[in-house]
Amino acid sequence: MTTNLKIDFVSDVSCPWCAIGLSALEQALAAVEGDIHAEMHFHPFELNPQMGPDGQDVTEHLTQKYGSTPEQQAQVRATIRERGAEAGFAFKPEGRGRIWNTFDAHRLLLWAGEEGAPGQQHALKKALLTAYHGRAESPADHAVLLAAVVDVGLDAARAREVLGSDAFAQEVRERERFYNSQGIHSVPAVIVNDRHLISGGQPAEVFEQALRQIAAGS
Repeated sequence: MTTNLKIDFVSDVSCPWCAIGLSALEQALAAVEGDIHAEMHFHPFELNPQMGPDGQDVTEHLTQKYGSTPEQQAQVRATIRERGAEAGFAFKPEGRGRIWNTFDAHRLLLWAGEEGAPGQQHALKKALLTAYHGRAESPADHAVLLAAVVDVGLDAARAREVLGSDAFAQEVRERERFYNSQGIHSVPAVIVNDRHLISGGQPAEVFEQALRQIAAGS
């Protein structure tokens, strides 16, 4: 008998650990297929909501934000690449280059969740993570966003309308405030059945164990 679970995935396109976490979660869901079926929803979290339209050099940004040295950052990038490889996500070896504003990407993701077919929001999320972390393309660039929309079969004309307006802007801010009020201050945050929180880009086996435990108690 299959147990149905609701999974809310709170994350930012600019977060490398979110790419790792999503890929590892997908591995876990593949491992429990037949026993557990998950209905996934993706929600916005901005690591850098004040980031300007020109972005910022990633080394400069991380030094200002965390006080880390370029050598420390290189070590973290190596760890991220290794963890990504384990989870099946390929990071661009040279890194991302710049940090960008992701608000428009979040607006499109909410649009895909509300107006797209089942699975298209998930596909768009993966396409945007790959564009940024795999190819160092800007998630603030509307051409990049529209290319991802086309890649996953969403309506490009409607996506242009969304990007050319303030559609879904209020909804993004409301959801960000909601999850912040629920104590979500770092991502990825994986919330199962509105009750169980799994924090961080965990390995697939950790996600699998947690999902099986939650399903057993459902």
